[in-house]
Amino acid sequence: MPTGKVAGAWAHEAQALLERLMHHEGENISLVSQWCAETIAAGRLVHLFGTGHSRMAVEEMFPRYGSYPGFHPIVELSMTNHTQIVGANGQRQAMFIERVPGLAEAILANFDLDADDLMIVFSNSGVTAVPVEMAMGARARGLKVIAVTGVENSRASTSGHPSGDRLLDHADLVIDLHVPVGDALVTLDGMDTPVGPGSTLAAVTVVNEIKVQTAQLLLERGITMPVITSAAVVGPERSRELFEAAYLEHGRRAAQALAGHPV
Repeated sequence: MPTGKVAGAWAHEAQALLERLMHHEGENISLVSQWCAETIAAGRLVHLFGTGHSRMAVEEMFPRYGSYPGFHPIVELSMTNHTQIVGANGQRQAMFIERVPGLAEAILANFDLDADDLMIVFSNSGVTAVPVEMAMGARARGLKVIAVTGVENSRASTSGHPSGDRLLDHADLVIDLHVPVGDALVTLDGMDTPVGPGSTLAAVTVVNEIKVQTAQLLLERGITMPVITSAAVVGPERSRELFEAAYLEHGRRAAQALAGHPV
């Protein structure tokens, strides 16, 4: 059993968060999974974008154990490198860069996006310029856009985009992370600010639900994607085969998505 005055407090709040998430967003998650299955079955890509800590959900989708191709992570290191904190490549610069209007178009210019693709944009606050403009740019190119964001948190925050818009204003479907304003889940006696954020847990839950549900929908279409799998599960040789198959299939799809690549 947990020991200490607040031991288990965050886990308790996190469990309640996941229950809220699945109760309120389960239908939307299933709909997005249907869209993902349609896109992947058509040979296209589900693009995923996030800045800051939202990159964690992007990387969780692919590539890692238990994942498969069809999902295209788009992450800019300049907006996601948080471990140096101060000095060169520090947090001040990363936070500045993700607020720069116009950068999203420079990123999107690298890709030949298709209306049959999907774009999922992750941002808990949903108010920084780059995620907002990624959604705007994808929609302008004919893609459906899914916003994974903290709706209450976003509405309580001031937009950093010149238009005053938020990510949720430029989405065909919004999945709400259901985190409180400020993200942190636990209030301690003697502290005037809460601790223990929940948005990463919620976002990772969303992507893994989508991953699993999409795999089932693809199976129902007769499509089995190569799942990156540990040698401890399938043996070294089969594990290598699955890794290579997944990477080759991702490379084939990604090549089609790169601007200037002859399809």
